[in-house]
Amino acid sequence: MQIGAQLYTVRNFCQTTEGLSETLKKVADIGYQTVQLSGVCAYDPLWMKEQLAQNGLTCAITHTDPERMIAQPQVVAAEHDLFDCDHIGIGGYDIIHNGIDVFCEKFKPVAEVFTKSGKKLMYHNHYNEFSKLDGSLIMDLLTERFAPEEMGITLDTYWVQYAGADPVQWLYALAGRTPCIHMKDMLFDQKMAPIGEGNMNYDSILTAAVDTDVQVALVEQDESYGKDPFDCLARSYAYLKSFGLE
Repeated sequence: MQIGAQLYTVRNFCQTTEGLSETLKKVADIGYQTVQLSGVCAYDPLWMKEQLAQNGLTCAITHTDPERMIAQPQVVAAEHDLFDCDHIGIGGYDIIHNGIDVFCEKFKPVAEVFTKSGKKLMYHNHYNEFSKLDGSLIMDLLTERFAPEEMGITLDTYWVQYAGADPVQWLYALAGRTPCIHMKDMLFDQKMAPIGEGNMNYDSILTAAVDTDVQVALVEQDESYGKDPFDCLARSYAYLKSFGLE
């Protein structure tokens, strides 16, 4: 399992191509070898391919505009081919208000195109997916309506715990669907923290991630509360590296 950096953590430094280029170098200097592109400025796919190569990085997954996926799935898949990224993610979707049927109607065709193109549609959870819709957990509805080969789950372990659920249990429950996951730690007041500095049981989470063949564990700290987010990424990396991960 590889450690990755979710660039949403440092999104404020990635709003121009110059800033994004500098950020990729800083992340690589910390030691990360793969990233997720999310919350960053628009970029040319071939430019991104060059930037990744210059810094010895790969891109494990993106968060891509869902409306663009729906309107131009072939184009989106082809763009990801240019910088060798196989996972194309939905960062969030309001299934509670739109309904599971609408979600399926919109994204089943996208999943079909992506699969035929050698890509995988991914869905990133927050806490809402652990509420019930028509008597069933939304997370259960997603996995019932989409086969593993159609859509994976970028399980965000923090939001699972925030919702009162068990990240370890859900990693095992979603085995085979989670090539990429998100990790951050939670303090007693539910604030986000570098991994190893909060109260989440990362010994068990990492064991479950390895057991369930997670390929990339991406460090994502949505909020740094005035602290340097690059320093937060570095502290998380150091903690995870102590487990023998890189």
